Amino acid sequence: MLSKKQQRLRRSRQTRIRIATQGVARLMVNRTNLHIYASVISGDGTKVIASASTAEADVRKSLGAVGKGGNQHAAEMIGKRIAEKAKAAGVEKVAFDRSGFAYHGRVKSLAEAARAAGLQF
Repeated sequence: MLSKKQQRLRRSRQTRIRIATQGVARLMVNRTNLHIYASVISGDGTKVIASASTAEADVRKSLGAVGKGGNQHAAEMIGKRIAEKAKAAGVEKVAFDRSGFAYHGRVKSLAEAARAAGLQF
């Protein structure tokens, strides 16, 4: 019997294999109870092109109180921020890698905010 974490990692492996065959940059999302992280990784998987997270000092200041990085508002902010950084680096089109997390709640908010800010996936 696999633990919850092992199940998620197994799902993420399958997704990464599928994305690797496409050869496009991927928008990888990771979430913890306190923070949400997003990175745009090059198509060959060797280089981080852009990254954003609620753990960054200026993002934490704009969120206010400690522990506010684990909500949908924070996820939307990170979605917009990663889209802006990726576009500045010349990346318009990405594959969405949710790292085995359900497309629901904070992960969905981040994805929709990134789409609204002009990132295509």
